[in-house]
Amino acid sequence: SIKAIESSSKEDDTTWLTYWVVYGVFSVAEFFSDIFLYWFPFYYAGKCLFLLWCMAPVSWNGSQVLYQTVIRPCFLRHHQTVDNVLG
Repeated sequence: SIKAIESSSKEDDTTWLTYWVVYGVFSVAEFFSDIFLYWFPFYYAGKCLFLLWCMAPVSWNGSQVLYQTVIRPCFLRHHQTVDNVLG
């Protein structure tokens, strides 16, 4: 999905690809921290609000913000290593 977002051809639906990349990173992080997080009151309500913010059809939705500020810089720093490992 990251490769499709970064491609020069913008025929693909980058909005939803961005959402799925953010959701995937969130799911991996949640997998390791869920044992602690579910003890917090309103955790699941906050999670639902977070996911709604990531899907919101506005220019400042969570997926775009998180992808541009966190995921993309990390990917650009390490994409050569990932390509070498996968190749």
